[in-house]
Amino acid sequence: MSDSEPDEDLLNLLRQSLGIGSKPSSTLPDIQVLKGAEYVYHNSIDVALDTHGTKAAAAQIWDLMQETSYSFKTWSEHSLHPKGKNEATVNFIFLMDLLNFCFWSDSSDPQQRFAVEYQGQRWTGYWSLVAAIHRALEEDIPITTPSFWRNDTDYTNDLLRHVFRSATEERIPLLDERINCIREAGRILMAEFDGSVLELIQEAKQSAAALVNLLVVRFSCFKDIASFENETIHFYKRAQIFVADLWACFEGQSYGTFNDIDTITMFADYRIPQMLHSLGCLRYSPSLESRIRNLKQLESGGSWEIQLRGCSIWCVELIRREILRQHPKAEVNAILIDFFLYDTMKEREVEAKETIPHHRTRSIWY
Repeated sequence: MSDSEPDEDLLNLLRQSLGIGSKPSSTLPDIQVLKGAEYVYHNSIDVALDTHGTKAAAAQIWDLMQETSYSFKTWSEHSLHPKGKNEATVNFIFLMDLLNFCFWSDSSDPQQRFAVEYQGQRWTGYWSLVAAIHRALEEDIPITTPSFWRNDTDYTNDLLRHVFRSATEERIPLLDERINCIREAGRILMAEFDGSVLELIQEAKQSAAALVNLLVVRFSCFKDIASFENETIHFYKRAQIFVADLWACFEGQSYGTFNDIDTITMFADYRIPQMLHSLGCLRYSPSLESRIRNLKQLESGGSWEIQLRGCSIWCVELIRREILRQHPKAEVNAILIDFFLYDTMKEREVEAKETIPHHRTRSIWY
């Protein structure tokens, strides 16, 4: 099956999410991510979960979240995240998560890595993308407007390359793939949603799972799936983080209102497995750990990569369950745990306190 062909399982999930073709059900829509992650966990041979380490990490994470008053409001405290509560912010977040993948550099010199100059400083990693979007808007380039993405006559690929220009010799990774994602999203939004991200969100009827399913069914660039031990594994990192960012930015209100937000899992990328290993939650086989420590790439869709992603999702789920077991009234979900771990890992990177490198995979999925 090609990426352009319909996936009947995904279409059935979408119909279920939207209440189409079936009797109303009291059960929540399913995005299948957690089910697949558990399957990967039970069938992994190169990545394992440490039960004691996971329980200890749950206690540590909860204590630190309490000490810092960590909540979805922390999202807006980041200086580059958009502060408005309007359609322009929704469009900003959609583009941000459409392109939220693969920022790691091959360069061993931090000064030579891809970076964006904005507001008097250089931004790297995920923040380089956010800075580039802000910079383009201030240069009167309508980079967050869906009709712009589709218009390759007035808004050429060269202009898009200018938007993501680097302050160093190294350009943003997978630039051509990012441009393809932008073009595809523009075509689909204009053809199926009247050019409006809001219409896309409204079609999900305040269901986080339905919105994720809409994204992965309608947009091939969000269809983050893999095959592992004869099973299809759904990761949906960028589709899920779009929902999570809306929820956090709008603080569960307005465009961030979802009646099933806790169906969203951790976002399987390359930073959270690194943090979980550092916390003693994950253990790697000698061959896998050697490859990661020696900065060797892992194949996208390969067994090692799937084990890392799947076991990380399941590990965060177990951390969530342990926190709730110890603190039944805690208001915590996988989104907040993921956000907290990511922020903590970036702090460790800046302070040079990383105990193991992150794994390296080039792909548009994360």
